[in-house]
Amino acid sequence: MVKRVSLWDAGCPVARALDVIGDWWALLIIRDAFDGVRRFGDFQTGLGIAKGMLATRLRDLTERGILETAPASDGTAYREYILTEKGRGLFLVVVALRQWGEDYLYRPNQPKSALLETETGAPVARLQLRAQNGRPLTWSDTRVKKPEGR
Repeated sequence: MVKRVSLWDAGCPVARALDVIGDWWALLIIRDAFDGVRRFGDFQTGLGIAKGMLATRLRDLTERGILETAPASDGTAYREYILTEKGRGLFLVVVALRQWGEDYLYRPNQPKSALLETETGAPVARLQLRAQNGRPLTWSDTRVKKPEGR
């Protein structure tokens, strides 16, 4: 089995982000946290993940500041996992993955979940990268400027 190499010190922000959330379980836990899942047992039931694997992923996400634990909101002795500000910052990442999956991984007319606005019940608009002046951008309209010496 190949040992996972840390990308934490990489010069690329994408590599660093993948070091934190690049594991599919991590992203599915984050997705479920956005959907309101808070308790260990609920994560396990919803994901079908082994207890040890879930405990490791939750600990890692907590240590990296994506989740924090808090006393259960119902006053029981349980602890709940809550997204931190850093974790909530992943919302657009999850939505972008969702929209990509909708575009490329479903057959026409195949049923799928929908992301809706809470207030109106309307579907959420497509994400789109824009220039500072509001003009839509595609990948070919951008470039990466690397730091000096790299």
